[in-house]
Amino acid sequence: MASTDVEPRPATSRPGLPRSSAAVRVFAVGVLSAGVALGVAHLVAALVDPAADPVLAVGGVAIDLAPQPVKAFAIRTFGVNDKIALLCGVYALLAVAAVLLGAAALRRRRHGLVGLAGFAAVGVAAVLSRPAATPVDVLPVLAGVLTGMAAMLVLVSAARTVAVAGPGRPRLLNRRQFLATAAGTALTASATAAIGQAVGHRSAVGARSRAAVRLPPPTRPAPPLPGGVSTGVQGVSAFVTPNRDFYRVDTALTVPQVDVRTWRLTLDGAVDRPRAWTFDDLLARGLVERDITLNCVSNEVGGPYVGTARWAGVALAPLLREAGIRAGQNQLVSRSVEGMTIGTPLEAILDGRDALLAVAMNGEPLPLEHGFPVRMLVPGLYGYVGACKWLTSLRVTTFDEFDPYWVQRGWAADAPVKTASRIDTPKPFAQRRAGPVMVAGVAWAQRRGIGAVEVQVDDGPWRQARLADGPSPDLWRQWTYRWDATSGSHTLRVRATDATGDTQTDRRAAPFPDGATGWHSTTVTIT
Repeated sequence: MASTDVEPRPATSRPGLPRSSAAVRVFAVGVLSAGVALGVAHLVAALVDPAADPVLAVGGVAIDLAPQPVKAFAIRTFGVNDKIALLCGVYALLAVAAVLLGAAALRRRRHGLVGLAGFAAVGVAAVLSRPAATPVDVLPVLAGVLTGMAAMLVLVSAARTVAVAGPGRPRLLNRRQFLATAAGTALTASATAAIGQAVGHRSAVGARSRAAVRLPPPTRPAPPLPGGVSTGVQGVSAFVTPNRDFYRVDTALTVPQVDVRTWRLTLDGAVDRPRAWTFDDLLARGLVERDITLNCVSNEVGGPYVGTARWAGVALAPLLREAGIRAGQNQLVSRSVEGMTIGTPLEAILDGRDALLAVAMNGEPLPLEHGFPVRMLVPGLYGYVGACKWLTSLRVTTFDEFDPYWVQRGWAADAPVKTASRIDTPKPFAQRRAGPVMVAGVAWAQRRGIGAVEVQVDDGPWRQARLADGPSPDLWRQWTYRWDATSGSHTLRVRATDATGDTQTDRRAAPFPDGATGWHSTTVTIT
């Protein structure tokens, strides 16, 4: 007698049925069940906390666990689209897993259900691994997996529905009922995902909060930029980078939504007088406005992750001194609302440079993706040690006591910006006519300033470029070189010397662990 534990073989596997028909049913059962689960999870996350979306949580864990070479490859290959590429990869893997679950479910229902439960466990673990997670944040995963299981049972039953034409005749699959069930399930998955997206946009408090902010004029405004900061050469990066063009490199798969009405900044740790401020408290202290060039340590030689903006914010050093820093402390740990930690040498904040708690960028409140409502900014340091976005707490400590996020992953604890230069025009592999050609670009060495830029054609002598005005050592400088180009293929190189006399090294090094080095070059053809 057959075991009662064995379910009847589904009609999809009976002889005589096309393999393509069986494959469609496997795909439909797996992918549509997963689609319903993810759609419902997305909807519930929009109501609870967008960051509790299991796909985003799993993506965040993938970022945290990815080896440094993988992260470097993603940034180098996909640039600012690295997060989209990651999410596409997560969805692709989920689709493959869903097909396998569909095949398992058509053989044994419980195998498919157990598989879904396993994915739910991964989702719960990922959601709870976030520093700001609460037990409520698992609701999207639980709601998603339960509806996904229900959808799987309905689809499997529809796939096994048969119409018996008569005694002894083969059972025929009721394709019409299955297709109707599959279509309904697909519509449910799409509708829940779309509603979740709409709810997420409608409940995005950050945009509404930013729109309501009215910033006071700075009490210490930045002086007007001199007219000579720009060379006027077409193709060179604008001296002040528009907000829409400013680079963004961070680990947040979804931009945090912060309401300034409830936002608080705390300062604690090894201080005599811990403090807390509201957004209005900070504004009441008066705003300092400064032009500062900021760059990312992930920037390859000649890369795009550098820009200049006019920032306005509260001077950070007085806040720390008022709190009373205890002896022996050397690190300020800043924490963002989504849990990122960044460690900054206290010496760099207290040495007189314009370290800010920035609230404005180019004359408007910080854009959401650039840290609204408050970010830290310390000139002369790469962003990963001095530019925490979506700031919510500050803690005075030591480097021995605490390793922030990037230091835990092997990056240097202290990372002053290295002298760098870039050729913006001509672009690589450009073709130009023989005769005068303007070679131009930018160079930067924050806190030291740029003293000279030189250009080399092929293996010839280094020639001095003309520097545009440099009103501050914390700003990049534009440069130009008039080249009398001759026919043929040529390689152009650039190097900069900072105001202390140190010239860029030609030794090529990757960004890890404390910034890239080497001379930028480009090859052009002259006809």
